Amino acid sequence: MKTAAIIGGGVIGGGWAARFLLNGWAVRVFDPDPDAERKLADVLANARRALPGLGNVALPAEGELSFHSTIAETVAGADWVQESVPERLDLKQKVYAELQQHTPAAAVIGSSTSGYKPSQLQDGFDNAARIVVAHPFNPVYLMPLVEVVTTPVNPPEVIETAKAIITSVGMYPLHLKKEIDAHVADRFLEAVWREALWLVKDGIATTEEIDNAIRYGFGIRWAQMGLFETYRVAGGEAGMKHFLAQFGPCLTWPWTKLMDVPEFNDELVDLIAGQSDAQSGRHSIRELERIRDDNLVGMMRALSANDWGAGALQNAHDVARMSEAGLARTLDEVADPSQPVLTLNRVVPLDWTDYNGHMTESRYLDAFAQSTDRLMEIIGCDAAYIAAGGSYFTAETHIRHLDEVHAGQPIQVRTRVILGQGKKMHLWHEMYEGERLLATGEHMLLHVDLKTRRSAPPAAHIEAKLTQLAEGQAGLPTPEGLGRAIGAPR
Repeated sequence: MKTAAIIGGGVIGGGWAARFLLNGWAVRVFDPDPDAERKLADVLANARRALPGLGNVALPAEGELSFHSTIAETVAGADWVQESVPERLDLKQKVYAELQQHTPAAAVIGSSTSGYKPSQLQDGFDNAARIVVAHPFNPVYLMPLVEVVTTPVNPPEVIETAKAIITSVGMYPLHLKKEIDAHVADRFLEAVWREALWLVKDGIATTEEIDNAIRYGFGIRWAQMGLFETYRVAGGEAGMKHFLAQFGPCLTWPWTKLMDVPEFNDELVDLIAGQSDAQSGRHSIRELERIRDDNLVGMMRALSANDWGAGALQNAHDVARMSEAGLARTLDEVADPSQPVLTLNRVVPLDWTDYNGHMTESRYLDAFAQSTDRLMEIIGCDAAYIAAGGSYFTAETHIRHLDEVHAGQPIQVRTRVILGQGKKMHLWHEMYEGERLLATGEHMLLHVDLKTRRSAPPAAHIEAKLTQLAEGQAGLPTPEGLGRAIGAPR
């Protein structure tokens, strides 16, 4: 088990701890705040609720969490050290002096700093080559972006190790090879923030109106396509050149006060704070966090359906996790073809529940359909085969709903091939939470020629693999409920 040392367990450090912990790392935390354990427990509670439902493959077993009274104890045996202390250079340098003495030589040291350049953190330390900026975004356990900022002091192997570790916990390392104050993303945020302050001060818009302009408008576009690609599309068929020709002259017009900052006095603070209270004060911070997490999970899951943006990143992370989660991609990877095949291993996400507070009936079919898709891939009916014109269509389905399941609960589906002969594929799915049987699904599928949209024999290698599973599992007891229709006696 790999080990992450977290120096500073506040909002950002706690988010890092949750991200590593829920991805199977041992996490060691140092924070002198007497309330550190309680605060981190709150962050972990939200992370455990939200992160497992983000992906479609089960996360590994949670790592071990421990708190330590000294930096030396915390970094012992660490593969990654994440510094998340307050934004004071003197404090950070004091921490790095201790890290220099005690951090294992092979460990990468990342800083969550929002503004300091890596050269400022490396200056004067013998282990400067191991120090990089690894700037995340809140909540760290859900947001994938990490700005990895390096200097010529960092050798390629350190940079590649840093990027690989960040990728391994489902995040995206944006490597900035040239340092600058506040990196890249926060410079965008600062520019928007300055303009927003003027809009509030001048009475043009309230805090709520500004937030609505972002979340109902360009914020959604940016989330899935970024800035330049969005503007390229805005140029129509003529593309970016047309966009620049049309809107380039606006850069000389007085549309913003970007470099002109209003005086940050008590009057402005009171104005913004009052409007923010009126906008969101009916919710507690914890409630707002949960609302935020639900929305983020829903948005990124929606993006994953189109394999786009942050959703594409999550899909890649799911694929990388499949083997560890016990999911086979080919028949050769199936441990014992004579037994039901594990075709689904996941947690019920937040958006799978209904007004009764349990998984909605359509999601049972969704889960079984995903299991059917996995079985199809195992026998070779994958994307390439389908693109070549062959696939299976479902002809009949029967689902028995035997027990409840709720958001956040782990579920597994084990699949049997009852018949795999000629055009027919007869499957039996059983859904479990642990050893508790939740539902069964019986599905009859027919192989189809996608050019004619009519049933047709499958390719020989597809039928051979399907037959191998059917014959291998033929000795298993007949499933209870097989062939049962609605209303028929047990």
